[in-house]
Amino acid sequence: MDFKDLIKQRRSIRTFTPEAITPEEERALLRAALMAPSSKGKHSYFFKVVRDREQLTALSQCRDAGTQLLAEAAMAIVVMADPSITDIWVEDCASATSYILLQAEDMGLGGCWVQVRNRGKEDGTQAQDIVKQVLSIPAEYQVLSMVALGHKAIERNPQNEDKLLWDHVL
Repeated sequence: MDFKDLIKQRRSIRTFTPEAITPEEERALLRAALMAPSSKGKHSYFFKVVRDREQLTALSQCRDAGTQLLAEAAMAIVVMADPSITDIWVEDCASATSYILLQAEDMGLGGCWVQVRNRGKEDGTQAQDIVKQVLSIPAEYQVLSMVALGHKAIERNPQNEDKLLWDHVL
């Protein structure tokens, strides 16, 4: 699939089959993440692969809404950074998250970005604090996102180019 078709086809998938992601598929996803652009080549991003069902279920409760899909995903990749490496860590992690999602689509897998940074529960608990606690992530790291991944239980229509917001191009 060429890039033009890949970006048209890539859609958020929130429903997965029970089929596992193979070690080869996992490596390809992580390879894409590690090849993502980073500010001044500093590679401030770090990744944690989560396959453990109990951990995925606990992560699915880090926010009041929008995270339940993690409980049914075959795996998740937590995208985080050490902000002492660069102040552009958010952008580095966003690039890596996007690369994971594009690689998943290219392989026929489904994926969905789950925002962690600046998100939380109504009681004020920060999603990042829950993620760090569940996964024993060092305090100095900042978590941007998690990518829920698995084999697609549904297919979504490609993006409709007729709905592109060309008026947003100034």
